[in-house]
Amino acid sequence: DRSSRALRLSSRTSARPPAAGHPQCRTRPPPMEDIPPTFFPATRAAHLVVNYINYRRGSPHRVYTAGSVSQARKEDIDEADGSKKRKYLLTFSLEELYKKGVAANCTAEIIYHVNPQTAPEIKYTLDKELEQDTQEADHAFHAKMKSLPEPLEMGKIPDDYGNMSPEMEPVRILAFVATGYVVWQNATEETKYNMVQVKSVQQVKREDEFVEFIYLVFIHDMVSQEILPWKLQVVWHPEHGVEVKENSRQPRYERECQCR
Repeated sequence: DRSSRALRLSSRTSARPPAAGHPQCRTRPPPMEDIPPTFFPATRAAHLVVNYINYRRGSPHRVYTAGSVSQARKEDIDEADGSKKRKYLLTFSLEELYKKGVAANCTAEIIYHVNPQTAPEIKYTLDKELEQDTQEADHAFHAKMKSLPEPLEMGKIPDDYGNMSPEMEPVRILAFVATGYVVWQNATEETKYNMVQVKSVQQVKREDEFVEFIYLVFIHDMVSQEILPWKLQVVWHPEHGVEVKENSRQPRYERECQCR
């Protein structure tokens, strides 16, 4: 009869496989994979996080480095729009460059945008507050820069043999901290950037409370061994931190910087 035919038709329809794009057809993403903590992609990702932390938290007298990575996991992510990402979860020690010992233990999530390539997403937490014991030195450096009769202008910090006057160390460290922004914005899984030299620095005279420098720095890509000249406009205040106003990659120089 008519009702039995409708029941048979309903059974046939429900037995059809779901159409492409239906939630039931989507492949489940692979689970996160444990990787050796000493694996280069893990240590490279930790290096990236530290550059991000330096830009957010560093100063002319406070800069951090990555200690040992104790745990690392990764996951490939295929989004519905076709974009591809790779996520890393890391636990590593954060060390302050001019002090011995661990400043804090860091847990971080890094998401590289594989296609299309954009700046990595970085989130991190620390197991304790970072010490703020460089404020006196930072304020003294700020006052010195604001009171110079003529704006600072200097080349090659350090020089090609590694020599540098002690009073130029905060100028170099501020460039290193600011370069953390460039490293973060331009990082991929195929790069590992590190600033190796300030080619030149020019202070810009300002009437407000901020200090401003125009830096030309050499950035070493430790993967390709390429030296990248980069120009940065940097403003800084000990109470407000560092900000990169503008930055741009410059034409390639001849081999002027000896990376050690």
